Amino acid sequence: MNGESYPLYWPEGWPRHTGQREHGSFKGTQGKVQEELKAEIDRMILGNDARRYTATAVIISTNIPLRADGLPYANQKPPADPGVAVYFRRKGQHQCFACDKYDTVWKNMRAIQKTIEALRGIERWGSSEMLDRAFTGFAALPAPGKRPWWEVLGLTGTENLAAIKARFRELAKIHHPDAGGTADRFAEINNAYQQAIS
Repeated sequence: MNGESYPLYWPEGWPRHTGQREHGSFKGTQGKVQEELKAEIDRMILGNDARRYTATAVIISTNIPLRADGLPYANQKPPADPGVAVYFRRKGQHQCFACDKYDTVWKNMRAIQKTIEALRGIERWGSSEMLDRAFTGFAALPAPGKRPWWEVLGLTGTENLAAIKARFRELAKIHHPDAGGTADRFAEINNAYQQAIS
């Protein structure tokens, strides 16, 4: 499973922020906040001594273009859409947190990190059952009646991860709204890709 996903795949059914985005009072940098977000997910899934679950099991989806090695390009302009969607598994269930309230990608990551930190407090001060109930609203469920991911991507369903990623990048270049594609088709491709790599 890829650790980052470009371009942004916003979860279906989640409303988008409208109007002026907030500046916020968060502190940090893109790289530092991203690592702290992964660490917070580690602690939630594996406990306080967790270290590297997120290296392979969390997808952070943004509109920050990535190089082939998965790292962002240097000196790039901030994206017009600073939204962030984070996908991972907890207790065998696909989960998603998304935020686009703030004016930069890293601030939206920080907001997600703080939300997860607060949910961990429910488990510490309440019970794991309370946390499980809280997480039902963050389930990342596929939309009913959709075509299988391999059909959407034009694949057979037997391809390896590298072939799936290559095909996704190829389709994303063609169907991204900024390249003349439609938002609906691009969302369908993104959804299929998320299913394929999970």
